[in-house]
Amino acid sequence: MTTTAKIFTEMPSQVTVMEVSPRDGLQNEDTLLTTADKLALIDHALGAGCKRIEVTSFVHPKIVPQMADAEAVCAGLPERADVKYTGLILNEQGYDRLCAARKLDEAGLVISATDTFGLRNQGLDVATGISMAQRVIQRGHADGFPVQVTIAVAFGCPFEGDVSIEKIEQIALALATAAPVEIALADTIGVAVPDQVHRAFSRLKDVLGDAMPLRAHFHDTRNTGIANAYAALLAGVNTLDASIGGIGGCPFAPNASGNIATEDLVYMLDRSAVSHGVVLENLLAAADWLQPILGKPLPSSLYRAGTFPASVTPDA
Repeated sequence: MTTTAKIFTEMPSQVTVMEVSPRDGLQNEDTLLTTADKLALIDHALGAGCKRIEVTSFVHPKIVPQMADAEAVCAGLPERADVKYTGLILNEQGYDRLCAARKLDEAGLVISATDTFGLRNQGLDVATGISMAQRVIQRGHADGFPVQVTIAVAFGCPFEGDVSIEKIEQIALALATAAPVEIALADTIGVAVPDQVHRAFSRLKDVLGDAMPLRAHFHDTRNTGIANAYAALLAGVNTLDASIGGIGGCPFAPNASGNIATEDLVYMLDRSAVSHGVVLENLLAAADWLQPILGKPLPSSLYRAGTFPASVTPDA
């Protein structure tokens, strides 16, 4: 017997856009950007009004060569009291490196929703990943340093298939006992659909309460990313990840293509009267700068099609 999903309600009046192109956007690219180019990309994001940016990850350089200069990127970050810089970590060693860099405002910890992906991605099954995350979050409390957690492959795993909402609920509740500053669900391989997204985040809202901020991370692998973002907002998500130009992907997941494009997301938010503080024209300028750097067309739909004019003057 099937159950009926909750009816979608209304969009929030305001959301936060988390710009992830300097980390998740670049980590799967063949072209290795210089530290200067990465800092230029971050400057473009700042110029577009992004106030929360994932700037790098502290992972082994042999596994993710694109992130080998994490400390150098951190050293070059502009001092901005109004911006929150985040670094991604996979374990306690990553947390040590991030704290030693001294320039970031938040640690973004990732654990997996399935044993197989977790073992391939960071050498940890789900239970071990949860224990590690709880320790890192507790260390963050002791250090006075915010730690948020993302549950990867939350909507489907390339090795184990579907992931149940019940499993995601159990993982989120276990993480919540350590009191992270935020919990996110990531569609790492781009298999989610809006009904699934809405039900999952609605369940987390029910069990975690309004005091726990929720974030969503979508990939547009199967052309459902923006629709999934819309469904997440309707379920009460506070923050959405996106990447300039729609670049990105996971090196540990087969055929995991890019993130939702920040400009595509902002276009949807603008025309839905949702406030976010990011300037669409500046995002398009950033994409225009980025495309020749990467040497290939960007996946972003809006970058290819252009914005919809506010008004059209008919021919005389």
